[in-house]
Amino acid sequence: MSRFTDAAKVFHSLTISAMEEASRTGERTLGVDHLFLALVLNEQVAGQVLRSFGVTLEAARNAISEQHAEQLASLGVHVDMPASDHITFHNGAAYTWGHAALEVLERASKSGNTDDASAVLRELIQEPSGMSEALLLRLNVNPTLVMERLDQHDNCIASQCLPQDKDKLSRSAEFFVPASPQEVWDLLSKPAKMPQWLPGVERVGEVPNKVSIGAQWETTAPSKHPDGSLNKVRPELRITRVTLTEFEEPSCIAWYFTWPQAPKTNDRHIRIRIEPAAGGAQLFLSTAWVRNTTSSKHLLLPRWVRYPIYRFALWVQIQQLGSSISRAFR
Repeated sequence: MSRFTDAAKVFHSLTISAMEEASRTGERTLGVDHLFLALVLNEQVAGQVLRSFGVTLEAARNAISEQHAEQLASLGVHVDMPASDHITFHNGAAYTWGHAALEVLERASKSGNTDDASAVLRELIQEPSGMSEALLLRLNVNPTLVMERLDQHDNCIASQCLPQDKDKLSRSAEFFVPASPQEVWDLLSKPAKMPQWLPGVERVGEVPNKVSIGAQWETTAPSKHPDGSLNKVRPELRITRVTLTEFEEPSCIAWYFTWPQAPKTNDRHIRIRIEPAAGGAQLFLSTAWVRNTTSSKHLLLPRWVRYPIYRFALWVQIQQLGSSISRAFR
């Protein structure tokens, strides 16, 4: 994967997490504090290092609230901080990066050292306002030690995701979730809870009494998006049949998705492995489209055109899936 692509993926991931956190207090401009929270949630070395110092999402949120209140008090301003609520960024509101946070991201991309989240964290700690440094001190973490640990971890932790096979319509990715592995398993292993974490599912039909490998049930797609707009799903794709293909409590689960009313549609496979991590759980997701050989639609475009489009669509799907699971615990 190219350096540009790596940087774009990190920027996208941090932006989504920052928007989610900003939406909890009704803010629309993403600041240094939102970028700090996004790094706490990051699955890469940057997030792992912060969490290894005991910086949890809840602790970071509290520290930011206290920091803002203290800054206002120093100016003689005493106001109640915005009440926190559920994540609502997917309801259609527009967000923009603030000047200070955007400068951090730009400096990280130009550093020449790395294009991952560690570069962003380094620049954030050295950001001129000193807010991130103050947040770490408020969390009883020495910023210098964080920088040293980042240096120690550079190039030492390789992603455990499945290798990408350019000849297959598949993707894999790694995500951090601020919940214990058992909590994640309890969410993913119960079919009735699918609407809480699986994009595109509004209702779950009748579920077998015993949930085990081979169990099947059906789900229904939502008629509207969270922002109230119409969900333009073809009628034959509204009903999905789900088959459980792996069920290894509490570490691995997988499903196979088909569309009974559209037999020529490509099937889909999702597999999730759950592992313990500092401050929560590390998820290793893989998703794939299984081509239906009775369909000739994929032959309308040459292979060199089809595959980049398919792989980008899969990347979008797996990012949405990982973010949705994380949101369920935030």
